[in-house]
Amino acid sequence: MAFEEYKGAMFSTRWKTSERKYGYTAEKQVTIPMSDGVKLRCNIWKPDAGGKFPAILGFHCYHAEGQTGPIKPAAISTAQWRHPGQERTNASLEAGDPVFFARRGYSHVVCNARGTGNSEGKWDFSGPQEVKDVYDTVEWIAAQPWCDGNVVMFGVSYFAWIQLLAATLNPPHLKTIFCPWGSTDFYRDFCYRGGILTYKWPIGWSATSLTYGNVRPENCTRKELGEQGYRNAIGKALEDEDIMAVPELAAILKNPEAGINPFVVDLVLHPHYDKYWQDRTVDYSKIKIPAYIGSCWGMYGIHTPAAFRSWECLNVPKKMILGAPMYLDRPLGQLQHEAVRWFDYWVKGVDTGIMDEPPVRAFVMGTGEWKEATDWPLPQTRWTPFYLHENGLLSEHEHWSYEASDSFEESPWMRGHVQYATPRLVENTEIVGPIALKLYAATTDTDVHWIVSLLEIGSDGKERLVTKGWLRGSHRELDMQRSKPWEPIHTHAKSEPLTPGEIYEFDIKLVATGNLFKAGSRIALKIRCIDDEPANPLELAATGSLHRTAVARVTVFHNEDLPSYLLLPVTKGNILNTFMSGGNYPG
Repeated sequence: MAFEEYKGAMFSTRWKTSERKYGYTAEKQVTIPMSDGVKLRCNIWKPDAGGKFPAILGFHCYHAEGQTGPIKPAAISTAQWRHPGQERTNASLEAGDPVFFARRGYSHVVCNARGTGNSEGKWDFSGPQEVKDVYDTVEWIAAQPWCDGNVVMFGVSYFAWIQLLAATLNPPHLKTIFCPWGSTDFYRDFCYRGGILTYKWPIGWSATSLTYGNVRPENCTRKELGEQGYRNAIGKALEDEDIMAVPELAAILKNPEAGINPFVVDLVLHPHYDKYWQDRTVDYSKIKIPAYIGSCWGMYGIHTPAAFRSWECLNVPKKMILGAPMYLDRPLGQLQHEAVRWFDYWVKGVDTGIMDEPPVRAFVMGTGEWKEATDWPLPQTRWTPFYLHENGLLSEHEHWSYEASDSFEESPWMRGHVQYATPRLVENTEIVGPIALKLYAATTDTDVHWIVSLLEIGSDGKERLVTKGWLRGSHRELDMQRSKPWEPIHTHAKSEPLTPGEIYEFDIKLVATGNLFKAGSRIALKIRCIDDEPANPLELAATGSLHRTAVARVTVFHNEDLPSYLLLPVTKGNILNTFMSGGNYPG
């Protein structure tokens, strides 16, 4: 092939993608009628060649121009991520680049959800009305003279999770979705991690993205309970000492109709996994089209858990990518060539080679390299229990006689913790997969908020947070049909207060990770009842948990009868286990 014929396509000896060979046209604020008469507004980019092309849909609740403006990627400043109410310098921009797609033979429709931007109506946060609107939008696009009848969806975060929800309705012309960095169970993924209210995320998101997106939320709880029931529910929330200890939450509940407040109030007034959350959880059994899923190791506080749920439950052609702990650039650019390969295969009939490659790709932190696999969890996984011992030891060795417990104070004045660490590793030890903590513990309070962190302690003694897990003690009931030893799943159907001083068995899920713990480093587990101060924006996304205001003494047990342990997925190394002697050898 002559050099001048290249035209920006991606080639290898095995595959190619659509070439960059078109100019583009753009139409702004185009009207799309919904089946109930409400009108949505969208922006459309099309190849300038005329004729019919496949179409890509992005559906969102943000500022329309902020999603597709010609903005270069910019890092969030330290001041901005520590104060999430400040406007981002580079907006959200999670829709992808419409010009990129149009030049490669795809129209790109970026549509504002009902009740956002210039679209009419009230916003139903990822609820049944919004999902139905996506269905109507897909079918409207397919019927346009510039569409060949094939519609796909693309985007991350909000753009991703709405794809999976919409796919459960099976719009006839929706052929595939490309939806990494999404969430599929909002209760468990980030609104009530482990049953603990995560208040900073909705408040921060409201103050930035939703406010600038002109979002007018539906008051779902008032429609559900009626006016009196709604007021009673707010009154009950205003009596909760833990909630009232957060000034922002108290202010919202005292003025529930103002601005974006109805959205936050809806979340606060649904503390259990009820119909509100069920309506916003993906029913994978209904999805019939291929899906490209995934996330990165750094987004364990919002997006990462859904990737593994999707992999396990989707019974369709699928691929999963688990990237380095870096959220994608805004504007989104990293995955667009991969998306074109995916779309070319499913709607243009081009054998791009994408389905010949291993379906799972996982970046392993500490190596700078990727691992490929045929399934998840990885077939070579050896789940190994690391027991909690006295003197802060974490070891594969079972408990010795007469071991006991460790205690710490948990109060607004003293937030204590306990920490357990292995000796320095002799072997490079790779941990890739789901993680669980079996914890035997008691508290003098009627509830406890477990927040556990997996740490890497480098040979220089510096700690790095790898992943986290959460569980509210009163939400300890397991879903026995869905749970596995390495992945406990809780029902969150009700609250069961603890009896002060009684010892309970808690099963705590930590979000899966992929990390190489190098020889000389240590694996550590930190147990406390509040989030640590975040060191970067990704850690910030996994904080914001509600604190207990009660004064309590918390005790963690680790002995022969109450053998607390951390179950780790070892995929390489740890052949001889760790050496409590330090592993020193002559020479």
